[in-house]
Amino acid sequence: MPNNQMPHNMDAEKALLGCVLLDEGIQSDLLERLREEDLYDEGHRLVLAAMKAVYAGKKTVDLVTLTDELEREGKLERAGGIQAITELSALIPSAANYKQYLEIVRRDSVNRFLIRAAKDIIENSMNSPEERDAIGYAEGLVYDISKREDSGNLESLADGDVIEEVIGKLEMIQNDPSSCRGLETGFRHLDRITNGLQKSDLIVIAARPGMGKTSLAMNIVENACLRKGKIAAVFSLEMPRVQIVQRLLCAYAGVSMSNALSGKLNGKDWKNLMRASDQLRKSKLFIDDSSRVTPAEILSKCRRLSTAEGGLDLIMIDYIQLMGGEDKGRNSRNSPENRQQEIANITRDLKIMAKELNVPVIALSQLRRIQTKEAQLSDLRESGAIEQDADIVMFINRPDVGATPEELAKGNIVKGAAELVIAKHRNGETGRIQLRFLGEQTKFVDVEAQGQPLEAPEYRKKPDFGENPTADEAFGGDIPVDD
Repeated sequence: MPNNQMPHNMDAEKALLGCVLLDEGIQSDLLERLREEDLYDEGHRLVLAAMKAVYAGKKTVDLVTLTDELEREGKLERAGGIQAITELSALIPSAANYKQYLEIVRRDSVNRFLIRAAKDIIENSMNSPEERDAIGYAEGLVYDISKREDSGNLESLADGDVIEEVIGKLEMIQNDPSSCRGLETGFRHLDRITNGLQKSDLIVIAARPGMGKTSLAMNIVENACLRKGKIAAVFSLEMPRVQIVQRLLCAYAGVSMSNALSGKLNGKDWKNLMRASDQLRKSKLFIDDSSRVTPAEILSKCRRLSTAEGGLDLIMIDYIQLMGGEDKGRNSRNSPENRQQEIANITRDLKIMAKELNVPVIALSQLRRIQTKEAQLSDLRESGAIEQDADIVMFINRPDVGATPEELAKGNIVKGAAELVIAKHRNGETGRIQLRFLGEQTKFVDVEAQGQPLEAPEYRKKPDFGENPTADEAFGGDIPVDD
């Protein structure tokens, strides 16, 4: 074809339309998958639109019904006339190769979309006032084209394919309970309840300031990247990159951060730090400490990272209330109602991002200032949409944070005792998980990892399980969590 023409193959388009007329058995498949914009020739687009109209009217698409539809709409001559329609049905002897024709037509269609997008990108880049806006616009156009084939369709369960897929999955889990396990958090009882963090899930960790939500999230990132070799992206809107790495090094090395910052490390500490630093260099952990970032920018960066690294396993965002929406004027902060709507848009975008990238997204959230010790879903700050969009919502309770010296001295409250409350779990059970917080290392650990007895923290009235409770009793498996 001439260099100044868009990519197209007229023979393939004619053959594909001829297949629709020739074989009634493939009409449903082709008319559902083929779009009018996929065809280069205007007459062919009119023919395809008429075919879809006939099929939607529950009629068989053939030469007679197609010609009648085009005449009724007054488009027969624009489509090439009766001779052109007749030639379509006589063009090929068999519809057996319709999939190959479809591939050719869709290939040329995608190339035309890319060419048009390139022109739009050039025009936008000539006038864009900001670099990130131009990049986001270009990435968005190209990514939208790449996702055109991913649109879902309404499918019947009659053929049993989906049902068999689910049954097969359950059989696989029955034979090997770890076969469909999600991303392991490093906390045994949390993994038991959640079966690991599942792809496309939005996981919200919420707590009041000082409870350690950043530490808990980074402990999960540490387990994923440093112990399991996974690829993770961390977006820290509050803490600079150097502090994130500082925490990771000390936590992974088991070194007191206060000793490290006051120059009191011994030889063993330094040896552990060097080992940890080597492991961190080898890891696939990527950190962005931009102080103001939107969900669209995070999505754009994660798309590029996933492409460059051949995949992405986890995203962590610290934290939701520091994120900005897409409103450049920031007018949304003028009233609580507008800010709530902005947060709602942010959490919706985060859930869409988790689904689009097919990775678990951990997003931290603040809680409203509450008087009671037990946080509720309604305490999520600035928006009920966080509760609505999240697949998992977890609260951190640490009774020693606000305890008096007298309470600690009496032993009524255990120093470092922590409880992780799973208040919402869309695909499983809720529950309570007992942890210990090692303040010097900014690290949460399983209770049994510290040789502690499996007993509930005593800051709240709990059932008496006796001297030797079971793991399920001590970890709250039988204690319901109010929604």
